[in-house]
Amino acid sequence: QVQLVESGGGLVQAGGSLRLSCAASGDIFSITTMRWYRQAPGKQRELVASITRGGSTNYADSVEGRFTISRDNTKNTVYLQMNSLKPEDTAVYYCNADVIVKRTYGVLTVWGQGTLTTVSS
Repeated sequence: QVQLVESGGGLVQAGGSLRLSCAASGDIFSITTMRWYRQAPGKQRELVASITRGGSTNYADSVEGRFTISRDNTKNTVYLQMNSLKPEDTAVYYCNADVIVKRTYGVLTVWGQGTLTTVSS
């Protein structure tokens, strides 16, 4: 049993910044890749950024240069620093992780509940 809990979303004006956090807990042996997705109203869920355990990152073109994904492996936590926010960044942001489970060493893909970020103009 593994859970992801996001926090840090809120209301911010265009040009501002927010930092999202996602903490994993449960029967965790290790976490390989962690990701942030987002889903805007009326649109499909899209991958925003990903990070491997070793720190390799990838970003969607729409956020490249503005967002930074990072992780603290000692805390099983991933972060998304969002700078220069635009109204089109408004979405529910979801954390996602590939988790190696204790004892069985199976791999679970786990989702958080989402946190709403609203960027006003």
